[in-house]
Amino acid sequence: MKTKLTVTIDEDLLPRAKRYARDRGVSLSELIESQLREVSGDRPGPSFATRWRGAFAPAGRSDPRYDALAKKYL
Repeated sequence: MKTKLTVTIDEDLLPRAKRYARDRGVSLSELIESQLREVSGDRPGPSFATRWRGAFAPAGRSDPRYDALAKKYL
């Protein structure tokens, strides 16, 4: 869950920080959050697809689940 935070920075730094974020295609909030994650060592884990890749065996054509899905969607 996201929460609001008030941050006070030098007035000369703000335009440069906004320009830096805009040049990278992210919001200033996203930029600050990513930097805080980096310095705190809190890096996002692997994606859902990466975590589950190879964990499931596909249903074969002789599987009743395959027949049910084929009947429904084909």
